[in-house]
Amino acid sequence: MQTRGDFPWWLVAASALGLYFLWRIVSDDLYSQVLTTLSRGVAITLFVTVVGFALASLLGLLLALGSTARWMVVRQAVRFYVEIVRGIPILVLLLYVAFVLAPFLVELWNLIGLPEARTRDFPLIWRAILALVIGYSAFIAEVFRAGLLSVDPGQIEAAKALGLSSWQRFRLIVLPQAIKTILPPLGNDFIAMIKDSSLVSVLGVLDITQLGKVTAAGNFRYFETYNVVAFLYLAMTIGLSLLLRRLERQLNRKP
Repeated sequence: MQTRGDFPWWLVAASALGLYFLWRIVSDDLYSQVLTTLSRGVAITLFVTVVGFALASLLGLLLALGSTARWMVVRQAVRFYVEIVRGIPILVLLLYVAFVLAPFLVELWNLIGLPEARTRDFPLIWRAILALVIGYSAFIAEVFRAGLLSVDPGQIEAAKALGLSSWQRFRLIVLPQAIKTILPPLGNDFIAMIKDSSLVSVLGVLDITQLGKVTAAGNFRYFETYNVVAFLYLAMTIGLSLLLRRLERQLNRKP
């Protein structure tokens, strides 16, 4: 079935829904007050997502390179990490990092003779970011691994014959070609992290979701409050999805 030329009626429907909520926000004092309150959590949500995703991508790339290393011990260690972490729900991982791993790291910090620290000196927002980094790095590692393996080995051999170093082969030959394979699933993971960042609310981090819970508990207007919460997340995820699709089309455009 040919769907490439389909008119984006879904976007029309989503835009109409968005305009409706914008009208409610402008015309309804309650919606306006809720939006004003929740807008303070947007910065926290974006901070957790951007920092967490950047660090997870860096760790994921290192894991992907390790999974293709010549040493079996490294490959097996990476596979152990990826399979174990991918099998743990993000919420469980978040609680484990916050209340088990974080105190352990503080104890380790004190044991090696660094300036004494206490568990409460490890901010909850950074515990949440660490959990997202650990969780998402395992998925992103598989994305990078698939992208790296999609490059024709013959081109790598040709680059070796030309005398390019490992770093030059990666930067000039492998990465530019792999990015076309990597970008779509990597973008999906970023969108998924925006949504999963809402889980940091279980630690009391004042993101959009936590402020929504506090606001709804105070005004008992759950319908209006969670409508605004959903609206804010949809505005971020749909906007980013459209941007990624456009970037993907540009990368796949024939010269």
